[in-house]
This record gives sequence, C-alpha cells and structure tokens, in this order.
Amino acid sequence: MTIIIFVLVLWYGSLFFQSFFLHRYAAHQVFTMSKTMERITFVLTWIFQGSSYLSAYGYGIMHRIHHAYTDTEKDPHSPSYDANLFAMMWKTKTIYQDINKERITIEERFTKNVPQWKGFDNFASSRFSRVLWLVLYTLFFVFFTTALWQWLLLPVAFLMAPIHGVIINWFGHIYGYVNFKMKNTSKNLFRFDFLMMGEGYHNNHHKYASRANFGVKWYEVDLTYLIIKLLNFLGIIKLKSIKIKS
Repeated sequence: MTIIIFVLVLWYGSLFFQSFFLHRYAAHQVFTMSKTMERITFVLTWIFQGSSYLSAYGYGIMHRIHHAYTDTEKDPHSPSYDANLFAMMWKTKTIYQDINKERITIEERFTKNVPQWKGFDNFASSRFSRVLWLVLYTLFFVFFTTALWQWLLLPVAFLMAPIHGVIINWFGHIYGYVNFKMKNTSKNLFRFDFLMMGEGYHNNHHKYASRANFGVKWYEVDLTYLIIKLLNFLGIIKLKSIKIKS
C-alpha cells in the first residue's frame, strides 16, 4: 500500500506541476504570479517531477511550437508524422534539449515571456540531480516494497513526465471524442478526466488554447483548473480575464 500511495503522489504531483506551471503558466500564461512564487514553483516542480524534471523554458517553447504547427512536419510531437510513440518521444526529447541548450534559433513569438531560471535548470536537469532521484526512489522501494509486482512501478516513478507526455501527445491525438472539428487530430480522452487532471481535454484545449479551464461541457471537470481557481481566490496567483469567442 505504501508503494502505491507513493507512486500516486508522484503521479498527481508531477502531473499537477506540469499542467499548472509548465503548460498553463509557462506556455500559455493564463495567469500571473510574483517572481518569488515563480521561483518556489520551479523548486516544487523539481521535487515532484524528480528524475524526469522538465524545464519551464524548454517545455513552454516546445508546446507553443506544437500549437503553431499541430500535425505538420514542424510539430515536435505528432502521431501523424512519427512511426510509433517511442520515435515520437525520442524526437521530442531531442527538440526539447536543443531548445534548452540554445542549440537552435527560435522565433521570438515562441520565447516571449517564457519563464527561465538558468542556474536552477542546469542543476535540476543535471545528471547528478537525476541520478540522485533515481537512487532515492530505488531506496524507497527497497524499504517499502511488500510484493514482487510492485517493482514494476519503479520505472513509472523514474519516467513520470515522459509518460504523461505520451498519454496526451500520442493517445490524445488518436483516441477519444471531439467537441470541435479542427484541422488537427486532437481528441478529448475522457468525459471526466480523473487520470490527467484536465489535460485529457485535449481537443477543447486546441480550440481554446488561452483558456484556463480545459473543460467545456458540464461533465468535463478540470481538476487543475479548480486548484487554479482556489489559488487565485487566495491571492497566490492572478487569473487573466480572457474573452472566448463562440
């Protein structure tokens, strides 16, 4: 039971900060926060993503490129142009690293106001940091595993962020239902997105990229958005007011 709780905490903690910080803040800037709060969120993202930590700068820019070129040859990740999910994720990793290490030229429209903390990112993305988390996760499993099958969850803990990416960027463009017909293959994975905390409403998001709430229908509850609303109410962040054209 301890191992299952541990993996669930990692799953939803990592997912929340990927959705809240990397996606809705860094890429789409649907809300604002103070510089101090931004730095705190960088650290919390590192703590919950651990060995699979993603830079807000690399993620934010790459995601903007994804929206600009969805399902074309310039899309960093598209089932329409990649043979399988492993090929897609390898290409995604290469583009992400090229952006992070500034090995390629990026158009200004993709870099504007994307948060960057170079010093921290260099540490959090370092081999030392990743190996440290791998060792800590393994030690946790050594002490708390009570059944052999639980060891199958260790690779999930190691690769949490890429797994979340595969679910949305691969399966979210193949399976599910559509609320809006567009010139891309984005789908909504679930009627109620309990698994991906709102990220699964991918078709809705591609229709309204700047909307904080990814749910559109009454039953499409966006759990991340509910937390965002609470943080906005508490004054920790400030939601932007965006008019959506129907």
